Amino acid sequence: MTKISFLGAGSTVFAKNLIGDILSYPELQDATISLFDIDPNRLRTSEIVAHKIADFFGITPHIEATLDRRQSLAGADFAISMFQVGGYKPATVVDFEIPKKYGLRQTIADTLGIGGILRGLRTIPVFLDITREMETLCPDVTFLQYVNPMAMNCWAIGRASSIQTVGLCHSVQGTAEQLATDIGVPFDEINYLCAGINHMAFYLKFERNGENLYPQIRRVFDEGRVPDWNRVRYELFNRVGYFVTESSEHFSEYVPWFIKRDRPELLEEFQIPLDEYLRRCEVQITGWEFMRRTLENPEIDLTQAFAAAMAKAGVPSGEMPRVVHDFENINQIERSHEYGSLIVHSLVTGQPRVIYGNVPNKGLIDNLPQGCCVEVPVLVDKNGLQPTQIGALPPHLAALMRTNVNVQEMVVEAALTGKREYIYYAAMLDPHTAAELSLDQIWHLVDDLIEAHGSWLPTYR
Repeated sequence: MTKISFLGAGSTVFAKNLIGDILSYPELQDATISLFDIDPNRLRTSEIVAHKIADFFGITPHIEATLDRRQSLAGADFAISMFQVGGYKPATVVDFEIPKKYGLRQTIADTLGIGGILRGLRTIPVFLDITREMETLCPDVTFLQYVNPMAMNCWAIGRASSIQTVGLCHSVQGTAEQLATDIGVPFDEINYLCAGINHMAFYLKFERNGENLYPQIRRVFDEGRVPDWNRVRYELFNRVGYFVTESSEHFSEYVPWFIKRDRPELLEEFQIPLDEYLRRCEVQITGWEFMRRTLENPEIDLTQAFAAAMAKAGVPSGEMPRVVHDFENINQIERSHEYGSLIVHSLVTGQPRVIYGNVPNKGLIDNLPQGCCVEVPVLVDKNGLQPTQIGALPPHLAALMRTNVNVQEMVVEAALTGKREYIYYAAMLDPHTAAELSLDQIWHLVDDLIEAHGSWLPTYR
C-alpha cells in the first residue's frame, strides 16, 4: 500500500487537485493519504474534501489527518510539500510593505527579488528540519516539492540532505498551453523542449509535426495580438528570440527593465500589476472561508454571497469564472495539469512518462553552475527520476539565468552557514533591487526586514 504524506494539506484547493489526480488511478486507490498541517481548522476542511473525493470515485483509501508531522512522514513512500512559512500575515505583508518604504515595489515576491530572498530564508530551515526527519522516518521517500522559492529550496535540500527531491511547477506546461491558444494550434499537437531554471526556463523547441512554431508566435507580436496580461514576456521574446516560461507579472521582477521608480509609464505600457500577490492572498483567504462554510453547511446556498465577497476582495470580472470554479466547485473532480500524480503513478507502476522537474545540475546544463537547481525534462519510470542532459543553452539565455542563479546561491549560503553577510550579498546581486537602491539602502533594507521577521528567521551571525 502506497503512503503519501501531504505537508501543508491546509492548502485545500491545491491538495484537492493532487488528491483527485492521484486517486483517479486504479493502482493508487488503496493508498494511504496522510494529511498534515499546523492549522487544525484548515486540516479539518481538507480532510472533508479528501473523503468527498474518495466518495466521488466510490473507493476506500485510508485517509488520515494529523497535526504531528512525524506521524505523517513515518513510512511514507511519497511526500508532497505545499506550505507557506509565515503565511500571508505577517510574513508576506512584511515582504511587501518594508521594501515600499525604500521605493522598491514588487508584484509577486516569492521567487526572486527582496521578497523571494526573505521567503527563502524563512523556508529553507523548515525544509532542512523536514528532510532530517525523513532521513530517519522514511529514507527512501520521493519528495515532491511545490513550495517557492523553488530553486533556492531545492538547491539547499540537494546540498544538505540525501533525500531524493524534485521541484515541481506548472509554468512549463501552463505557458505551452497559453502559447498554443495564442497561435491557434491544438495543444495536444505541440511538441516542445524546454530548459533553464525555475521560472526562467525557455522553450528551445516549439514545434508541430517537425514544423517550427516560433514564426507563428512572432506573428502574434508583429500583428499586435499580444494579450494585455502577457506583454512583458512577449517583449522579452522580441528581444531574445525565445519564449520564457513564467508569467509576465512574475518575470517583470526578475530583471531590471520593467519596474522602475523613474519610469512609471512602463507599468502601464506592460500592464504590470504591482502588489499582485497581496491581492491574490486576499482572494484565496476569502475563497477558502466560503469554501469551508459550504462544506460544513451544504444545505445553504452561498453562491451570491461568495461572488460578492470575491468582488470585494478585488477579483476582476474577467477572472471571476476561474476563481469561482476553484472554490465554489470544490465538490467537482477534474484532472489538473500538475505533474505530482504522474510521478507517483509512474514510480509505482513503471509506466514511463516525461515531466519537467527541478533537480541539481549534475552535468545537465553545461553553461550554468554545477550543483545549482535547473529545470529540465525528466523521464520517470521504475528506474526512478532520470533527468535529461541538455548541453549548452544559447549563451545569452544562460547569461540571463546566471543573474538569478547568483542570488539563489547567496541565499542558500546564508541559510546553510547562518552568516548574515550572504543576505546582503544576495540583495546586492538581485537585478531589480540593485537597479533601484544604493548599497547603503540595500544594507538598511535587509536589516529592517530581518528585524521585522523576528522569530520567523533563525539567528544570523
